Amino acid sequence: MKSVFTSALREATRLVRSQNVLGATRAIQRALRVGRHTRPSDERASASSPPIELLASSTRFPGGAAERDQDTRMNAASLRSAADGHAAAQVKKPLGEVLELLRQAELPRVAPDPAPFKKTRKAPPVPKGAAYLARSFACAAGSRDYKVYVPSRGTRRERPLILMLHGCSQNSDDFALGTGMNRLAEEFNLFVAYPDQSLGANPSACWNWFKRSDQLRDLGEPSVIAGITRTLMTEFEIDPNQVYVAGLSAGGAMAAIMSTTYPELYAAAAIHSGLAYGSASDMASAFAAMRGAAPPAAQGKRHRKSAKSGVRTIVFHGASDRTVYPSNAERILTDARAGLTGLVRETQHEGWAGGRAYRRTVIADAHGVPHVEYWSVEGLGHAWSGGNPEGSYTDRRGPDASREMLRFFFEGPGRMPAR
Repeated sequence: MKSVFTSALREATRLVRSQNVLGATRAIQRALRVGRHTRPSDERASASSPPIELLASSTRFPGGAAERDQDTRMNAASLRSAADGHAAAQVKKPLGEVLELLRQAELPRVAPDPAPFKKTRKAPPVPKGAAYLARSFACAAGSRDYKVYVPSRGTRRERPLILMLHGCSQNSDDFALGTGMNRLAEEFNLFVAYPDQSLGANPSACWNWFKRSDQLRDLGEPSVIAGITRTLMTEFEIDPNQVYVAGLSAGGAMAAIMSTTYPELYAAAAIHSGLAYGSASDMASAFAAMRGAAPPAAQGKRHRKSAKSGVRTIVFHGASDRTVYPSNAERILTDARAGLTGLVRETQHEGWAGGRAYRRTVIADAHGVPHVEYWSVEGLGHAWSGGNPEGSYTDRRGPDASREMLRFFFEGPGRMPAR
């Protein structure tokens, strides 16, 4: 058995050093399946499948490619294994052996060339009098770069702030361009910040929503993002009662983590094509969660205990999303509803916007303030609804998610910014 893994290690080492991370992953997968006496046909099927995009894929997708069906070609064998606790237990030991061998080999840290980001992205336009500033933040938990949009209309009164967390293979410029949030920030006279995930922290620039160390208050990435938020609140005139967090995909999952771990910091959260807090605690459970599987019983119990943050939440999800299944949106809805006490009212609205049908569920508290909204958009895949096609993972069709998020934010406690 060990000779199989040793051979796989040599091959994986060679491939990693040549920056072929995908090939190295396949080599390890083949070794694992041989060790479990997997049928050759299953091995070949797994070897031909790319790794999951939301975790650490080395594949790059050009702007506007969100509607592709690359998500349907994910590693089906790995997903079935992750969803099946018994099968996952069977591979636990050999996987640990492989990881230990890789650790002993002292492989260099390899990240994909960041050039694809620069070649396919452009900075969003900045109107006269406004500013789009580059910043960097560092704390004990790490450091991240970020951009902040400052509207042109200066005022002495405090204004809202929105933290926007991009998805995998995106960056701040791409996300700002695709969501059009800077344009709305200018219209409504508010600040918008875009933290950038480091390629050193995740080779595909994914926020590490599936790691336990990045799901806790004052640790890991939540600590860094909260630090950026507080820094902006100090540097600019920000209304502390109107600070919001939003994200797409992996960024949406991280937005859920931020609203749960820092409920006093964010007045509301917007989660587009994301996952609920505590959906995963490692790679295997992340595969399962994205396919719609509920978290294991013990993990789910811890999650439910932490999820009652009371933060108002709006959710957008494509009914045709096959990267993060729509059942994840339902789980977010359940968690957000759990934060309500007393009399609540739930209403359903069906409509048509931007060429797509949608169903909108609104859950209001005892005072009639919308506490939870869920937009299920027909025909929408893993993409930002009503987004700008110049950005990646966007779909120009459907309701304008960015504008609806702002409308939801300002329907809560506080007031709508003067235009």
